[in-house]
Amino acid sequence: MQDTREHKTTSGALEGDERRRFMRALLTDLRAMERMLRDNVFERGVMRIGAEQEMFLVDRAYHAAPQALKVLERLDDPHYTTELGLFNLELNADPQPLAGRGLLALETQLSDLYARVQRTAEELDILPVLVGILPTLGKTDLRIDNMVPNPRYLTLNRVMTAARGQGYDISIKGLDELVAKHDSLMFEACNASFQVHLQVAEPERFGHDYDIAQLLLAPTLAIGTNSPTLFGKRLWAETRIALFEQSCDIRTPQLHVRDRAARVFFGNQWLRGSVVDIFKENVTRFRTLVATGNEEDALATLERGGVPDLRALRLHNGTIYRWNRACYGVSENGKPHLRIELRALPAGPTIVDEVANAAFWLGLMTELTRTLEEVSGRMDFDHAKANFYAAARDGLAARFTWIDGEEVIAQPFILDKLLPLAEAGLSRAGVDSADAKRYLGIVDQRVRTLHTGSRWMLRSLANMKSRGSAGEGLTALVAATIARQNTGRPVAEWERARLDEAFAKRSGYQKVSQYMRTDVFTVQPDDPIELVSDLMSWERIRHVPVEDEAGRLLGLVTSRAVLRHLTELAKGGSVREVAQAAEGQGRTTSLPVSEVMRRELVTVHPDTATREAIELMRKHRIGCLPVVQDGRIVALLTEEDFMGIAADLLDESSHGSLHRAPEELLFEEQSES
Repeated sequence: MQDTREHKTTSGALEGDERRRFMRALLTDLRAMERMLRDNVFERGVMRIGAEQEMFLVDRAYHAAPQALKVLERLDDPHYTTELGLFNLELNADPQPLAGRGLLALETQLSDLYARVQRTAEELDILPVLVGILPTLGKTDLRIDNMVPNPRYLTLNRVMTAARGQGYDISIKGLDELVAKHDSLMFEACNASFQVHLQVAEPERFGHDYDIAQLLLAPTLAIGTNSPTLFGKRLWAETRIALFEQSCDIRTPQLHVRDRAARVFFGNQWLRGSVVDIFKENVTRFRTLVATGNEEDALATLERGGVPDLRALRLHNGTIYRWNRACYGVSENGKPHLRIELRALPAGPTIVDEVANAAFWLGLMTELTRTLEEVSGRMDFDHAKANFYAAARDGLAARFTWIDGEEVIAQPFILDKLLPLAEAGLSRAGVDSADAKRYLGIVDQRVRTLHTGSRWMLRSLANMKSRGSAGEGLTALVAATIARQNTGRPVAEWERARLDEAFAKRSGYQKVSQYMRTDVFTVQPDDPIELVSDLMSWERIRHVPVEDEAGRLLGLVTSRAVLRHLTELAKGGSVREVAQAAEGQGRTTSLPVSEVMRRELVTVHPDTATREAIELMRKHRIGCLPVVQDGRIVALLTEEDFMGIAADLLDESSHGSLHRAPEELLFEEQSES
């Protein structure tokens, strides 16, 4: 298990002599690996499998709970480790032989380890959930103090952000569009994956096996998509792919003549050499970022008859995120081995679904590495790459260009061609026939019914759309995910999420981010009052925030203030003239907005508890609360946003001041006095 945890304990940025020392160790590791391949010292004839399971932690309102360190302290077990965010957690399964009942052993251990997390989390009044992107995750959850205070993470964040020179830009377009910017690596924490490891049986054929793994990324991802939303936006079937690539992209955004590869990437060509060529490309294309400080002399270790750890090579490799990663490790028997790590699959929807995805990939890997030679001569690499992104965007509806130029649609192609090949491969690998039938049957049912995790989420959201707010729908989605995961049934058997499953609605713990409207119409202080009047009339709104060009909140204009101004303007005129002025039909003066806006405001943060926001509105007798983060307006809350939950909160509360009828939450405007 050191292969998946050791690199997370390292620290130290590389500069000057330290960089040169680390680079020498890295080059020595490469030479040692070349010698090991030449001398046939790698373990052969064994196919072992393993897995890394990432997850989110949520509170009882189904929002991100930054409690990972407390959970790990109570678990006190090397199978568990941190991920980037304090609301993330990772567990690692032990290596298993693929032959026999290896898949079942993998599922059993993953289930046992996950059950321990559930029990421990419950002691802290939180819950784990298996999902690629947590639907209720908000931008405010990505603040830097929610990053695990691990020297490696902090160093990587500092070095990579400095290399980029500015914030990270996210732009993903699906059914909705997301455009966002952040000042740290924390966008990466939005992702949770299920990573499958396969030890190759013939190290000298690693290049061929790796090419087959590249070919299979697209259909394997298509069957397992489970991340269709981010910040409430409906994006790709597997949004993690675009998000992870952009969240770790430290290339400067300025245009350059030369091409530069991102640190998260599919690849640019088939691997025609050995595994060493992948690591050489890593060295030549990507700068080293961190060091361990205790690198060995790998060649000297070989001379002594020992097996080197290749610490420098493995550490550098751990900061480059290929969707198929080449891995070096040392087995428990002391022999070195090579692995392919499949990194594209998301966490969830259930452990049995994840192991079924692994079975599909492992069966295809076993069969095609034995029966398909020279893939580079029968398929353009760009087609394999295009297939992968098509699968990420469209899932089972994706169109692929396959071997020999065959044009296929993912769903029927997987059912008719690939599932039989996967079955043959599992048989070839000696996998128990009943286990193979069970896991591939789960994939078959999911593909046949088009009922992947991402489809289940989108269908559930569509079903709830007209019955509650967007935030309530996302909350219900997480609640239903946890409830159905606890049944152990695969996702193809799940019924859609229901709005009433969001029982956090009655808990009083939810945040205002669940209800706030982020589609805010604003004006600037120099704009004429006529614009505000028209805006209120067109959009049927009563509050318009005033911001400067940087988005900083300066004030708020209310319908009462506009009407007061228009009334004074129309003094001596008819009632009809006043009404026309209020509707923007009359001619008004060019008085700037700054003359009538309210400057002293009661505001809240997106993380403010709903109950606290309602208390503020009642205490100050106001009907609008600007939601502000870092001085900038991000949303607007009105009493209408809370009316749907007011009765539940009032009935539940033991606070005397809240024992009022729901209609009493209709307050005055922000005071003009």
